[in-house]
Amino acid sequence: MQNYSFRAANNQDIPAIKELIFKVLLEFGLQPDPESTDADLNDIETNYHQNNGVFHVIENPVGEIIGTGGITRDSPTSCELRKMYLAKSTRGLGLGKKMLQQLLFDARKLGYKQVTLETASVLENAIALYQGAGFIPFRPDHLAARCDQAYKLDLH
Repeated sequence: MQNYSFRAANNQDIPAIKELIFKVLLEFGLQPDPESTDADLNDIETNYHQNNGVFHVIENPVGEIIGTGGITRDSPTSCELRKMYLAKSTRGLGLGKKMLQQLLFDARKLGYKQVTLETASVLENAIALYQGAGFIPFRPDHLAARCDQAYKLDLH
């Protein structure tokens, strides 16, 4: 894991971020939705960094983006964890857990009291990671079209 680096994403990363996320979605039979659910990826700096949130990427030793994750503001006290994906070749190395820990640290630092997320039941390893971190199921007002589950975590 020491050969992988975490850094804040910027708009120059958008093509590589979309390529990774859309590839992972299709791998699990989920449809990318660049006009709606995934429109936030068209301007990461505005939709995340300038919206009291963060968006990180993980790079491999040769500088390729192999992981993503972000949080964005839902309300003054709540944020949503979004776009947490890892390339197939890097799953199982602890990078997802490290990304989740970083995002929860950032959420606390930004003053949020609760983190929510939406996911799909086919993403079993991700769900296990979220549950292991203390996320519990809840029923939101609405779910993105490709999602069938939602979780929340109260930050202390």
